[in-house]
Amino acid sequence: MPLLNADGSVRGYMVPYVEMVPGTDISFRMIPVPGGKFLLGSPEDESERAEDEGPQIEIEVAPMWVAACEVSWAEYKPFMRLYNAFKEFEAKGMRVVTDENAIHAITAPTELYEPSFTYEYGDDPKQPAVTMTQYAAKQYTKWLSAVSGRQYRLPGEAEWEYACRAGSNTAFSWGDDPEEASRFAWFIDNADAGPQKVGTKEPNAFGLYDMHGNVAEWVIDGYTEDGYAALAGKPKPLAAFDAIQWTDKPDPRTVRGGSFEFETGQIRSAARLGSDDDSWKGEDPNIPLSPWWFTSDPARGIGFRVFRSAEPLSSEQITRFWEIDSEDIQFDVDARLQEGRGGKGLVDPELPAAIKQLRR
Repeated sequence: MPLLNADGSVRGYMVPYVEMVPGTDISFRMIPVPGGKFLLGSPEDESERAEDEGPQIEIEVAPMWVAACEVSWAEYKPFMRLYNAFKEFEAKGMRVVTDENAIHAITAPTELYEPSFTYEYGDDPKQPAVTMTQYAAKQYTKWLSAVSGRQYRLPGEAEWEYACRAGSNTAFSWGDDPEEASRFAWFIDNADAGPQKVGTKEPNAFGLYDMHGNVAEWVIDGYTEDGYAALAGKPKPLAAFDAIQWTDKPDPRTVRGGSFEFETGQIRSAARLGSDDDSWKGEDPNIPLSPWWFTSDPARGIGFRVFRSAEPLSSEQITRFWEIDSEDIQFDVDARLQEGRGGKGLVDPELPAAIKQLRR
């Protein structure tokens, strides 16, 4: 796929590639998605449309790479294991986090308080990872970026929908017929055993799997009950980054695509869901509640996939996709760290080798 200069000349090409998770033998595929324009949201006459899916807004999306599949347990568990590694570094006085280098640090998710909830449907390496908060997903993308040298992040909501639609303007990426859903998606009628292995249904036209169903996916945006009303008065087409609805509240935040627990109407391309910390952490016995994990459904149907811009973002831009953006989340993280129940460490290309050295 060619990348063009402003005058239309070719300056390079985007191709699919395989990313190895540094320090492991685990890999995932990234698919080039061309830029273009589309209408974000659903038309008023779409069957099962919800009020939070409009008004439709014309969006221009820049070229990007999108992970072919949702982040799997194979990919997420090395990130989870950072918690113990960071604790060992701290105990040995190695790779110390200071005020000067803290910008290069992340917090790793604590060990699961009740693994039987998160793993009730299994933790096969090819199943999508689930029950992480948006904050944990953001820290994952920062870690992966630091060790790989490539910028990975959560998508903006408009980017996610553009990738899901894959050039379509219908209720689903394959058309308007919900009877076709079983070819492309895991949903309540065919996934009674929970999340299924990623990439086992047919992909959309961009070559992306499980954009509908299996697990719903985090985007960076806050959730808005009035949909895209705040964007309606802005010049069109609106750049995808300018369409992001940033928030400084811990919730609600937006997940897209629906899950194995949902009906077909809830896995449409434009369908949205807002997070609810009080409900989704309803069985968390900790105070403060975990900033990394959910304990209650629909959280077993919540995961994410990684995106990467064709053009690297500025330091200021990419930081917004990685860092804490809420005083309430910051308080919860700081409280866990002060009590010794959190793990914080530096992430850089040397981290995988440093962890191997610990294990010797």
